[in-house]
Amino acid sequence: MSLIKSISGIRGTIGGKPGDNLTPVDVVKFAAAYGTWILARRGKKVVIGRDARISGEMVSTLVCSTLQGLGLDVIDLGLSTTPTVEIAVPLERAGGGIILTASHNPIQWNALKLLNEKGEFISAADGAEVLRIAEAEAFTFAEVNKLGKYIRNDSYIKKHIDLILKSKWVDIKAIKKAKLTVAVDAVNSTGGLTVPPLLKKLGVKKVVELYCEPTGKFPHNPEPLPENIKAIGAAVRKYKCDLGIVVDPDVDRLALIQEDGKPFGEEYTLVAVADYILKSKKGNTVSNLSSTRALRDVTEQAGGTYTAASVGEVNVVNVMKETKAIIGGEGNGGVIFPELHYGRDALMGIALFLTHLAKSGMKVSALRKTYPEYHISKNKIELTPDIDVDAVLETIKQKYAHEKINTADGAKIDFEASKEWVHLRKSNTEPIIRIYAESQNAKKADALAKRIIEDIQSVIGH
Repeated sequence: MSLIKSISGIRGTIGGKPGDNLTPVDVVKFAAAYGTWILARRGKKVVIGRDARISGEMVSTLVCSTLQGLGLDVIDLGLSTTPTVEIAVPLERAGGGIILTASHNPIQWNALKLLNEKGEFISAADGAEVLRIAEAEAFTFAEVNKLGKYIRNDSYIKKHIDLILKSKWVDIKAIKKAKLTVAVDAVNSTGGLTVPPLLKKLGVKKVVELYCEPTGKFPHNPEPLPENIKAIGAAVRKYKCDLGIVVDPDVDRLALIQEDGKPFGEEYTLVAVADYILKSKKGNTVSNLSSTRALRDVTEQAGGTYTAASVGEVNVVNVMKETKAIIGGEGNGGVIFPELHYGRDALMGIALFLTHLAKSGMKVSALRKTYPEYHISKNKIELTPDIDVDAVLETIKQKYAHEKINTADGAKIDFEASKEWVHLRKSNTEPIIRIYAESQNAKKADALAKRIIEDIQSVIGH
């Protein structure tokens, strides 16, 4: 069974039986539920965009037709990016938007990601209401004279890039003066339509393109982790590039490659960009509980306040608004810059990082060395039906009650004296407990994670 219904949307593998996988029946059902929710909020149109994965055209046709069938007008951006759709929703004064992408998931997956009228991911309460409507099939389709219109609009990638170029934080002159050579791995999705054009507009001297044809045939696992992006490291060395850029299929995550071909570290994308902003403007930052402590260090050094949010982009955005954060995001390479919009945006992240790099006059590897050195060990424990996760977490919290503990999302234990932490949380999508541990080097992080795993296993009797 590969159909996952959550408050942020629905995702699954293509094919199979309705209710078990993401079939046309399921796509129509959930598109109808979302459209009904939009109509209840007096929305009249919805913006649609998709990544390049093979199933995208089919899913898009089903979604667009369903929304029209409800009487909603559809603004179809076609091949696009998640942040581009997020920007388009308020500009179109739409009631919401749907991004058809399974993000970093493999080729057989697709998903409907749901936005509100602000172009932000819908809240937990709104997501629950959409799921309720879907379960009850509480939707009514429009009569023939009241069907919605279909409008194709291919202008928003250019509009998105133009908005980035106009930002006071993006220095095109400095980037052009640096005469940079940059390699791009767009995993044969919509990053190929957006990243090279942005780089050229920013004044990058030479762009080396890898997998920039939006065929949807991913040349490697599309999650931009070090083990999946070795080809660009070799390309950076071969073409003597100053920087390598990797994006995921829907272009909301940004991973960077140093001039020596080694990963900059996905956790450090946000750290570097935040450092650039904080050098010129004092302010607060936010990332999720499973992200590196380095952002906190950089923020406090600049006189700001760092706050940790529960895992999930909508949670990070909510805390950013509460704390009036000037920048935030997630340690998976997700940069959220509110002056443009409240959503992870790899394109904005690229422009800010290139400006930072150009103004620093450093090589990427040298810039990386200016930040605190931390390593995260990512682990998991498989769950069986007889395991009481809440009881496990409670026992661990009691054992480490003398340390600083955050219980907003599972349990995060901060060992302040050693600048280490462990975050334990039950996965929303898999029957596992995730155990993330961070320390000053990989060996220490692994040892800390192992210690906590042994504590958990003693509780569950394994």
